[in-house]
Amino acid sequence: MFARVDFVKGHGTQNDFVLLPDPGVQLDLTPEFVSALCDRHRGIGADGVLRVATAGALRDAGVLIALGAGIADDDWFMDYRNGDGSIAEMCGNGVRVFAHFLAAHELVSERSFTVGSRAGARPVTVHTVTGSSADVTVNMGPARLGVDSKAQIDGRRYAGVSVDVGNPHLACVVDGLTPGDLADIDLCGSITFDHAVFPDGVNIELITAPLSAGAADAEDAEITMRVHERGVGETRSCGTGVVAAAAAALRFMGRSEGTVLVNVPGGQITVTVDDENTTLRGPSVLVGAGVLNEGWL
Repeated sequence: MFARVDFVKGHGTQNDFVLLPDPGVQLDLTPEFVSALCDRHRGIGADGVLRVATAGALRDAGVLIALGAGIADDDWFMDYRNGDGSIAEMCGNGVRVFAHFLAAHELVSERSFTVGSRAGARPVTVHTVTGSSADVTVNMGPARLGVDSKAQIDGRRYAGVSVDVGNPHLACVVDGLTPGDLADIDLCGSITFDHAVFPDGVNIELITAPLSAGAADAEDAEITMRVHERGVGETRSCGTGVVAAAAAALRFMGRSEGTVLVNVPGGQITVTVDDENTTLRGPSVLVGAGVLNEGWL
């Protein structure tokens, strides 16, 4: 542990993160350190950790082997770790909070810029920003629908579709499920899924049927979602999860494009889906900042 480690705490629709500014890439983000930091009893508490450094600095330090397409050396790169310390490809809520941090601390000169991630380049636009709040849109790339699969949660089997949003999802639209029914499901118990389809684990979304199902226009469909994230457990929101849920909801309606309002326990996010791309727009909050005490871990 270094003598001084600065941190910022933030969240996107209550999916919360500890941001670690580390431009010199000096921190050793071991699974032990990350999981302790994210622990809500012995650490700060968070769903994940976002290291703030440039892509070139992370590559030169050996954290990244190579940079993905569209990511430049001087682009800021979201080095994302799940709450259990494992490395993850992408986090849509995390990108919004990450972009908010960059804009609020004047580390970028424009309101539209690229954030690097292990899932690739993610263009972002910060529409409004203060030191504590922001409204951010993230270009999430395509949502690729795959094979049908199932998961068992709280003793019940749920059918869904695999969705690749840079990380793996099983999005289960449950016809007849009400928001009240959804709230009663235990996402903390035993969960099983098909490891042949998801060998690296999976994020699982349970989704109410879209309110506008059967309407002639796919715009402004609305769903409610809960999510169990791999390496974390249930979170109050999941950015890639809401994109996967929106794509699955449109598929349920027999469509591949449209705008979906996604209600999660932490708030509401707007997702726009077309055949080539998806965008995610929602709030970010920076709660505060501090310094880890030397010898804490």
